[in-house]
Amino acid sequence: MANAPPLTTALTLCLSLLLLLLFSTTTVSAHNITRILAKHPQFSTFNHYLTVTHLAAEINRRETITVLALDNAAMASLLSKQLSVYTLRNVLSLHVLVDYFGAKKLHQITDGSELTATMFQATGAAPGTSGYVNITDLKGGKVAFGAEDGNGGKLDALYVKSLEEVPYNISVLQISQPLNSVEAEAPTAAPTLNVTAILAKQGCKAFSDLLTASGASTTYEQSVDGGLTVFCPTDPVLNTFMPKYKNLTAAHKVSLLLYHGVPVYQSLQTLKSSNGVMNTLATDGAEKYDFTVQNDGEVVTLETKVVTAKITGTVKDEEPLVVYKIDKVLQPTELFKAAAPVKAPAPKGSKADDSSEADGPAADAPADDSADSTADDDANGVSRMAGGRLVLGLFSFCVGFFFL
Repeated sequence: MANAPPLTTALTLCLSLLLLLLFSTTTVSAHNITRILAKHPQFSTFNHYLTVTHLAAEINRRETITVLALDNAAMASLLSKQLSVYTLRNVLSLHVLVDYFGAKKLHQITDGSELTATMFQATGAAPGTSGYVNITDLKGGKVAFGAEDGNGGKLDALYVKSLEEVPYNISVLQISQPLNSVEAEAPTAAPTLNVTAILAKQGCKAFSDLLTASGASTTYEQSVDGGLTVFCPTDPVLNTFMPKYKNLTAAHKVSLLLYHGVPVYQSLQTLKSSNGVMNTLATDGAEKYDFTVQNDGEVVTLETKVVTAKITGTVKDEEPLVVYKIDKVLQPTELFKAAAPVKAPAPKGSKADDSSEADGPAADAPADDSADSTADDDANGVSRMAGGRLVLGLFSFCVGFFFL
C-alpha cells in the first residue's frame, strides 16, 4: 500500500475522467437568433422581419456572426419608409456583420476605427464598398456605427448594450438607430418564380412533369404570389410510386399533386415551431386533404395516417415560395387506405405469437414504404445509451472509491 497514490490525487484523476467523458458525449447546439431575440420583447419587430426576409436562417447557418439589433422604436422608423420586403432584406443584412464583435472588442479596435463586411456585401448586390460598416471607438467610451459609402460614410448609430455573446460564435448588440445606406435602400424587384422550372432543375423533374401533364401546375402558379410551400418527392421516390399513381383517376391524380402544396409560405423554422394540422391546395369544403406536421429536434415529418414523410432538404427558399424535398409521396386518406396501427410483438411461444405467424403480414401494411426510422437514428440512440451508461458507471466508481 506504500506505493498507492494519495487519495486526493486518485480522486482528482477519477473526476477529471468523468468530466472529460461527460463533455465528449454532449452535443453543442448551434445558435438560433430567433430564440435569442425572443427573450427580449422590445426587439420583437426586428425578430419578426429577420424571419420574413429569411435572414434568420442565414444567420443561424453561419459560425461567426454579429447582429446589430434594432428595438421596436428604431424598427418603426425604418418601416415608415415603406420599403418592399426585398429591399428591407438588403437594409437588414447591412446590420449583420460577418465577424465577431463582443462589447469588449468594440473598445479594442486597432487605431480606433475598422471597416467590416456585412451580409449585404456577401450577397454581391452591394456596389463597391457599400456593403461594409465603419465601427469607430469614440471618446468617452462611446462606439459608433455607419454604412460605408466610399467617402468614409456617416456614423449614424451608437452602441447601446450587449444582448447576448457567445465568443466567438455569435454576438447580438443593440444600436440606437438603423444604418442609412442609399445602395441598400435602392428599390429591389421581386424575383421571378416559375414553380415547375424550379422543380425540374432541383431533382424534382418527375414531379414537375406530372404537374404540367395533369394541369395542376396552373393552381401552383396562381398560388405562388400569395405564398406557397411545396413538398416535392424526389425523382427516385416518385418513380417507385408510379404504379399506384397510374391506377388513380384523372381527378384523383390532380388531387394527389395538389396535396403536396400548401397555400402559404412556411419557413423551416416555422414548421419546427408550429406543429399541427395543415391544409393543402387540395383541401375544399367537402374533403379535408390535410396532414400533420411534427418535428423531433431538427427533423420535420409530415404525417398523413397512410405514410410519414421526412423533409430531407430545401430546394428553394425565397419568399413567397419555399420548396422542400421529401423522402416519400404524401398519400391522403381520401385516396388511400390508412395504415393499420402497429401492435406490440407478443412474447415468443404465446398463442398470440403463433396466430400472428399463421395469419401472415397485415393486409393494410404499405408494401412499398420504407421504415420511418433509419440506421443512423438507431446508431445514435445506441451511442447515447452507451455513453450514458459509461458516465453513470464511472460516477459510481468514483463515489465508491471516495468512501473506501
